[in-house]
Amino acid sequence: MTKPIAKPTANPDTDHYPQQLDEKLSGMKKQFASFALPTIEVFPSPPLHYRLRAEFKIWHEGNKASYAMYHPGEYKKPYIIKDFKIGSLLINMLMPPLLSAINASDALKQRLFSVEFLTTLSGEALITLLYHRQLDDGWSNEAATLEKTLGAEIIGRSRKQKVVLSRDYVTETLNIDERDYHYQQIETGFTQPNGRVNENMISWAKNKSQSFGGDLLELYCGNGNFTLPLSSNFDRILATEIAKVSVNSALFNLETNDINNVELVRMSSEEITQALQKVRPFRRLKEIDLDSYQFSTVFVDPPRAGLDKGTLDLLRRFDNIIYISCNPETLHANLNALRTAYAIEHFAIFDQFPYTPHLECGAILKRR
Repeated sequence: MTKPIAKPTANPDTDHYPQQLDEKLSGMKKQFASFALPTIEVFPSPPLHYRLRAEFKIWHEGNKASYAMYHPGEYKKPYIIKDFKIGSLLINMLMPPLLSAINASDALKQRLFSVEFLTTLSGEALITLLYHRQLDDGWSNEAATLEKTLGAEIIGRSRKQKVVLSRDYVTETLNIDERDYHYQQIETGFTQPNGRVNENMISWAKNKSQSFGGDLLELYCGNGNFTLPLSSNFDRILATEIAKVSVNSALFNLETNDINNVELVRMSSEEITQALQKVRPFRRLKEIDLDSYQFSTVFVDPPRAGLDKGTLDLLRRFDNIIYISCNPETLHANLNALRTAYAIEHFAIFDQFPYTPHLECGAILKRR
């Protein structure tokens, strides 16, 4: 009898991880059985300490604060977190002294309702403390002392208030094909939670597109997670992103890594589609000559809703499609819409979230 895929848990049964991943792979094969998929490449996660981000509720009982989480679908009372083995080693190292400091200080504990950790493979950490009250100088003084004690950046947040003591970002270093890339990761910006699997995703996309040449259009580029390494495969990249915080980080990261063949514009996929089809002009593109690009490839890493019809129509302009998906269901629907014109050359699964049903997928499509 097979063991079912577990719910998300702070302290999983690692002995059953290979079996759980095999079950997810089997489910994926059944789901995509109507496609002529090539051999599926599988990229497992480290079984423990893989999550670089974590968020905990702060549960107050009497005069004591504790870390807590909710079971999925059960939101009346959380369960207390003593340790968090799926979290990075750095998160686990910081949790006890942070909680001790919170319980020892009324300024830090009063009306604190949540704690967020953001850590990196390169050993940096940022902690955000969230409150149901305005933060004053007393809080700032206590937090500044704690920041020095922990060796981690601390931010305080409450309604319409953000207190940054030192900085509101960490710098991550990812090693892709024996080159280090450095990324600014802002506190509120999206980052991949599983650092080692993220490195595998980027390397896979880079290796599979080495022979494509020409220029690349990238949609939903975020902070440049894929953009930076992919820049070595293409003559030029035109990258788009709608979130302002991610655009600023991507520009910073391009400069930090001395990458100069990328143009970044703050536009949605719908807007860049209209621009390429010359439906209407955009002032944001006044310095960019779209007609000068020789696009061979489009890269998409959409949200869970997948690609809309307009974006799918845009993809049909390209010989090669690199599709990274966080939702197999919408990926299936999008690939079905493209199947008559494209063949799936490569397919991979990336286990970003072990012990859950979730899977990230990658597909490389070539025009038939």
